[in-house]
Amino acid sequence: MSQPVRVTIWNEFLHELNNDTVRKIYPHGIHHRLAEGIADYGDFDIRTATLREPAHGLGSELLDETDVLIWWGHAAHQEVSDETTALVQQKVLEGMGFVALHSAHFSKPFQRLMGTNCSLKWREADEKERLWNLQPNHPIMDGIPEYVEIERAEMYGERFDIPTPDEILMISWFQGGEVFRSVCTWDRGNGKVIYIRPGHEVYPIYHQPEILRIIANASLWARRRVSISMVDAINFQPLESVPNVEKRHILDPADTD
Repeated sequence: MSQPVRVTIWNEFLHELNNDTVRKIYPHGIHHRLAEGIADYGDFDIRTATLREPAHGLGSELLDETDVLIWWGHAAHQEVSDETTALVQQKVLEGMGFVALHSAHFSKPFQRLMGTNCSLKWREADEKERLWNLQPNHPIMDGIPEYVEIERAEMYGERFDIPTPDEILMISWFQGGEVFRSVCTWDRGNGKVIYIRPGHEVYPIYHQPEILRIIANASLWARRRVSISMVDAINFQPLESVPNVEKRHILDPADTD
C-alpha cells in the first residue's frame, strides 16, 4: 500500500491579518484553504508553515519529511532568510518537489532555482482569464477540461523571465489580449519544480475546484521519489561558495596532459 504524499504548504500569512477583503475570502489563511482544497484530490499528509514562525516554520528535519513544498508569497519575499532559501534549494536538488503559486515567481527560493529574475508584466485589471490546457494527457492535467475560466483575475503577461520550461502545460489569455505561460515544469537535480499562476489573494481563486485539482495533481506528480544527499557528493561545495566565472582558472590546452 502506497504512503500518503507528505505536503508542506508555506504561506506568508500577512494579507489575511491586515486586509479585510482577503480575510473574508480566506478567514483561516490561504494555507488552510489550500490544505482543505487539495485534500479532495489525493492521499496527502499535510502540514503548514508561515513566515513569522521561527525559521519561517521550515527546518532541515521538516523538509526531509516533506515530499512536496507548496509556496505562496507576495508582500514579504525579502523577509525570507538566505539560510532558508539555500536550504529549500538544497532539498529540491536532493529530491523534494517544489510548487510555486502565483506571486511566488518572485520568491527567493523560486528565483534561486530558476537562476533568473523571474520578472513579468502585470496589472490588477479585474479581467477574465482563460487557461488553455495544452497537454491533456499529462498527469498534472488529469481531470482538467480543455480550458478553465476565472471570472476575475490579476493579469500576468509575457515576457516571463524564466528559463525555457521542460514542459508548458497551460497558457493563459486575458481580456486585454495578453498571454502567459501559466503552468510550467522543470527538473532541478533530483527534484521537480512546478509554477502555477492563478491565485491573487483578493479573489476566491483557491475556492475554484479546477485550480485546486491542478495544484493537487502537481503535488502528486512532483512528490519526492529519492532522497540523495548532495552534500555527500565528492568535491561538494555549497552553491554560495562556488567562485564566479571570472575567478576560475581556465586551463591552457597544454596543461591538460
